[in-house]
Amino acid sequence: MLLFSILTAAVAPGVSLLTYLYLKDRYDAEPIHMVIRLFVLGMLIVFPIAVLQRGLTLWLGESPFVFSFIVSSGVEELIKWFLVYHMIYNHTEFDEPYDGIVYAAAAALGFATLENVLYAILQPATFGTLLVRALLPVSGHALFGVIMGYYIGKAKFTANRSLYYLTLSLLLPFFWHGLYDYIMLTVKSNWMWLIVPLMAYLWVRGALKIKRANARSPFRLMTREEQVKL
Repeated sequence: MLLFSILTAAVAPGVSLLTYLYLKDRYDAEPIHMVIRLFVLGMLIVFPIAVLQRGLTLWLGESPFVFSFIVSSGVEELIKWFLVYHMIYNHTEFDEPYDGIVYAAAAALGFATLENVLYAILQPATFGTLLVRALLPVSGHALFGVIMGYYIGKAKFTANRSLYYLTLSLLLPFFWHGLYDYIMLTVKSNWMWLIVPLMAYLWVRGALKIKRANARSPFRLMTREEQVKL
């Protein structure tokens, strides 16, 4: 019973955040099976990422900068980006800018959820530690996914600058993720004074990106009857 409670607490944040982001799609909600597929694939990439990270750690060492920006952020964001780009960029269901946010967040939260479950099983986890992980690493992955998906959406629907926005869709999550990890590794005490403002900033920026992506939906100006016919 205790294990079930711990696993539920580990899974709940990722599922809740994904549900929130899915429901923010105001004009043309994505098929549930597609979102679940990206979520599950996000979980599956945890294992190859762990192998790559172990190999890079043995090769490059464990300095905070190398670990934060190459081993952790570099590997995780690159593989998540590769997954999202090749699974949905040219898919027919990717038909409005906000879809990039939904799918990228699904992959990111799948990854974060399995990572959280493994942490809960392998480490002595309490409700307090799982709450902190829900507020920080899990929501961090969600926000990095929002940033990635927002710029993938801009790339998809801004043909003359698609390469520029695709580049941003990889580099910006890479930077923010690396910065988050670097702070956590190098600031041994009072790290909350840096992490809380950083997370607050990312939440505000994420909310603005959600609003802008929805505002650029081609379905925004359709009547409800026209949307039903689609």
